[in-house]
Amino acid sequence: MNLQDIKAYCKDPKNRSIVNVGLFILLIISFHYLYLGWQTLGYWPVGKLVYSLMVWSVDMVYGQACWVLDHIFHLDITTISEKRLIAAINRDGGWARVIIAPECASLKQWMHWLFLMILFPGPWKHKLWYIPAGLVIIEWTNVVRICGVLLMQVVWPNIHIHLMGQDINTFQLAHDYVFKVFFYLIIFLMWVLWVEKFYNKSIETKS
Repeated sequence: MNLQDIKAYCKDPKNRSIVNVGLFILLIISFHYLYLGWQTLGYWPVGKLVYSLMVWSVDMVYGQACWVLDHIFHLDITTISEKRLIAAINRDGGWARVIIAPECASLKQWMHWLFLMILFPGPWKHKLWYIPAGLVIIEWTNVVRICGVLLMQVVWPNIHIHLMGQDINTFQLAHDYVFKVFFYLIIFLMWVLWVEKFYNKSIETKS
């Protein structure tokens, strides 16, 4: 298959869904490795700005998660603001806890979303509002994730399963599997909505 064949395949409307998903996967994987490389370089040349944004993002999601747990779930929480720690008594009388580290902030997912949406094709008149809306949704998805990790430990404190050669407890199951998948599922669904409601329609209008 030569370059002309690839171009023809990509332009064929019958292959649009496959091409779109392929581009999505390529952009997601590309950003992941670009981010890891940039992280190794200390986020050069804007390291101080990135670290400041991380602190700001952590403080924001910490406050939002505390508010949701207190006012919506009416959970009796104990907090240590200096450590960004939220704790509550679980159903067995022990402690469930989460500590919101810089890596738990929404900043990486915000960058992920910006990278994806800026490079993925579509009408800019809609991107100008859809991208900021996505950033807000990602922030509150992260709030749900943090609250969910704590609540799973409160309700099911003694989960112990063997998964992929590892012994997994409740925290690890919630943090590394359930809510990580949930987080990226929301990003994927926002992208699907973009493709179906805006990108594909813009192509049909042009044709």
